[in-house]
Amino acid sequence: MIESLITSQTRIKLLLKFFINANNSSYLRGLEKEFKEGSNSIRLELNRFVKAGLLKTKLKGNKKIYQANAQHPLFDDIHSIIRKFVGIDQIIKIIIGKLGNVERVYLDGSLAKGIASEVIDVVLIGDNINKNYLTKLIEKAEPIIGKKIKYLVFSIYEGEKYFHKNKEQLLLIWNQ
Repeated sequence: MIESLITSQTRIKLLLKFFINANNSSYLRGLEKEFKEGSNSIRLELNRFVKAGLLKTKLKGNKKIYQANAQHPLFDDIHSIIRKFVGIDQIIKIIIGKLGNVERVYLDGSLAKGIASEVIDVVLIGDNINKNYLTKLIEKAEPIIGKKIKYLVFSIYEGEKYFHKNKEQLLLIWNQ
């Protein structure tokens, strides 16, 4: 879908990296390894984003660290488009409404880090969540979004322990 609007695959990867989670940051060589692309094409796109004010930079030693500028007027719009692109909004809409007492939902894994993936890792925290119904809903959602959904379900008590152990890698996508 987004590929028809944005033809640069590098630009799409950078949008995913920085706009799915505003806390994601990286430097040029790290992006080069992650994307398995040459630094010239990545540098060109990074410079465009910085010039437009969409990314901010800071020096950490001899590395220039890039991060989304969450204060930019278009940040929320781009963030929303990227969430729709990876299917997060559809998952929430399809799954959360009918599951029971879901308190929070987190994105985990590659997508939470802003890395494109065909698998969406979701962590649901709540009590009395109907796992059989959840499985049926996920089976329906996967063909709609064109991605595999893996999930973990925790009670509120277990979820707190899991969150504190993994909070650096989790991205809150829904909260009651």
